[in-house]
Amino acid sequence: MRLCIDAFPLLIRSAGIKNYLYHWITHLQSAGLSRIRLFPYLGVPRELDHERSVVGPFGTFARLALWHSVNLWPNHLLDWLSPGNDIFHAVKLLNPPRRSRLTATLHDLTCWLMPELHTSTNVAAEKRFAERIWKRADALIAVSENTRNDAVRLLGLDPHRIQVIYHGIDDRYFEADASEVERARRQYRLEQPYVLCVGTIEPRKNLGTLLDAYETLAPALRREFQLIIAGPAGWSAEDVKRRLAQPSAGVRYLRYVPESGLPGLFAGATVFAYISLYEGFGFPVAQALAAGVPVLTSAVSALPEITGGSAELVDPRSVDAVRTALERLLTSPAQRSSLAAAGRARAQRFRWKICAAESLQFFERVAGRG
Repeated sequence: MRLCIDAFPLLIRSAGIKNYLYHWITHLQSAGLSRIRLFPYLGVPRELDHERSVVGPFGTFARLALWHSVNLWPNHLLDWLSPGNDIFHAVKLLNPPRRSRLTATLHDLTCWLMPELHTSTNVAAEKRFAERIWKRADALIAVSENTRNDAVRLLGLDPHRIQVIYHGIDDRYFEADASEVERARRQYRLEQPYVLCVGTIEPRKNLGTLLDAYETLAPALRREFQLIIAGPAGWSAEDVKRRLAQPSAGVRYLRYVPESGLPGLFAGATVFAYISLYEGFGFPVAQALAAGVPVLTSAVSALPEITGGSAELVDPRSVDAVRTALERLLTSPAQRSSLAAAGRARAQRFRWKICAAESLQFFERVAGRG
């Protein structure tokens, strides 16, 4: 079976989808799918960098130019440039090969459910991709049951064409030990216990509510536990960015933390707090579960499904609810210990080898071999 994957996100600054693609591709190879092509003409990258392309400046420019040329109008260029593929897996490309079976991954439906949390350009692009790719694909992967149900309900997609395959989590989160925690503490000067939140600074992540909840904790708790926020600046959320530029007592903003530094940062946290307004899967939450950190997250979208009873769930729009849950976790070592143990057990479901094996079966079925 010959599979070609649209690897456009590996050439740009990207977070969740780039993380997914990088690990998914490398583990598909490990699972036995050796005949993988990456368009536009990429080898599997050696390491993941969310902030930069996986190739140098000239190579990036040339590949982006080719990708955009293929993407501009309906054409047969990919049938000529990359013949012989059994399946093409689209990620952003609107004009896939005509002679290959077509698949894609459904990550979330926020552009339909909460368009105000995206730029108008992103909303238009996502809806165009749904019409051109999702609605005509031979089969689709959904990253959660919640995403699958949203796609069926909002877009009228055939549920029988959609298979749920959960993301995996890098083994380094499961294996983070005391030495890695200590290294993160030294590198980021973390001198006291902390509540951690990791994610792009953008409206959907709802950081303003988390800041409000933390700032209304009792002063003694804020003196004992810092709030550490890590993640690159995204679009909008200007009020949150201003607050992070001049943080209140107890709050620290680390900005972007490289992938290599995250497992120790997660594993050293007292609590992981992530009260996003909507997630198709929720990579940071699953990473925290794998690292053995008690999780406080939102009782909406895919987050209850992914945590599977192993997290404290709250209404993400209620400052009072978030503050109360945060206070309860910070003052109850027994509850933290119970959630951490349950989270580690739940995270075993999110192994890349499981994701890769299920994906390989998916592609074999689409190719007519399953």
